[in-house]
Amino acid sequence: MNGCMHQSGAVNRNRMGRRKALRHLSALAASAVCLPSLQAAPPKKCGMGLVVYVCRFRAKCLRSQAGERDLNQPIEFLRHCHELGAGGAQIALYGLSDDERKQLRTFTTDQNLFVEGIISPPTDQRDVKRFRRQVKSSAEAGAKVLRTVVMPGRRYERFKTLEEFKEYEARARRMLEIAAPVMEKERVQLAVENHKDQRSDERVALFEHIGSEYVGACLDTGNSFALLEDPLETVKMLAPWTKTVHLKDQGLQSSPNGFLLGDIPLGQGAFDLPSLVNAVREQKPDVRFCLELITRDPLQVNCLNDQYWSTMPSVPGSELARTLRTVRQHEARLARVNDLTLEQQVEVEDANVRESIEYARDVLKI
Repeated sequence: MNGCMHQSGAVNRNRMGRRKALRHLSALAASAVCLPSLQAAPPKKCGMGLVVYVCRFRAKCLRSQAGERDLNQPIEFLRHCHELGAGGAQIALYGLSDDERKQLRTFTTDQNLFVEGIISPPTDQRDVKRFRRQVKSSAEAGAKVLRTVVMPGRRYERFKTLEEFKEYEARARRMLEIAAPVMEKERVQLAVENHKDQRSDERVALFEHIGSEYVGACLDTGNSFALLEDPLETVKMLAPWTKTVHLKDQGLQSSPNGFLLGDIPLGQGAFDLPSLVNAVREQKPDVRFCLELITRDPLQVNCLNDQYWSTMPSVPGSELARTLRTVRQHEARLARVNDLTLEQQVEVEDANVRESIEYARDVLKI
């Protein structure tokens, strides 16, 4: 409180405008939430890492305060993961200086952590130089796996016709054809996320076409439910190709045009996570798991609208029936966060991450 009063006095002395003063005080008030809380003892270590997207609100809050850490910087995010008891991080690693890469490698080694990268695929041959440079830079920072996506947006929202979807599928195939030789030369794995774009049989066909041991899946355990897939079947189909895992649970709620799909803490949703994790481990016992829980309002999946089916005409009605039956069996009232204050959003986000780490460590034994 004294600190806030001192800052307020400085505001008055400098004759700042009323609006600017209020913004300044709001940022100071937020710091009580955003600053990392002190713990009596370090948390127990979990082998699951965190994807940078799990801390969006905390990062935003910290950015509003001069002198605070930037969680979009790899070393700061990795330190944050370590403080929470997570086993590693997945974040964009390119663009770092030699000293920053060395610092990152040293910290991961000293703390027994892992780091994975995030990268955009090459759009065409003219983009290969950029892509190769970022792959090399990420590898020098310690990453052996780089996560990527190859198609824009959610299939049922982004594409209006099957022809348009097929056009972008062809682009995705060409991107990976260009990327594969780079990954093979640098001996780094490229992990393509099932990003509500292709169904699993389509994605497996793409991997078979590429035919490279350095190109495979970033297996997201939740995304393909939006394409009416059974989560366990998704895992079984993609596990042989998996290079890394985005682990998530999903809350489900019925809606007039389909259902709502929300990221919620591990173990609190509709999915049988122990079975999903075991199915991955049967195929890939050494693969890394990373939490990708984005604290946000639930997504609307309008699977009862005609437009939804324009790019998936061959999906049988039995899969729609199974999906809606699952929604009814696990009906929940999903929370909204968009209308909360930033401080409240940080509190919810922190709790989501903390509870997920505890579940992964204590129940899933990651």
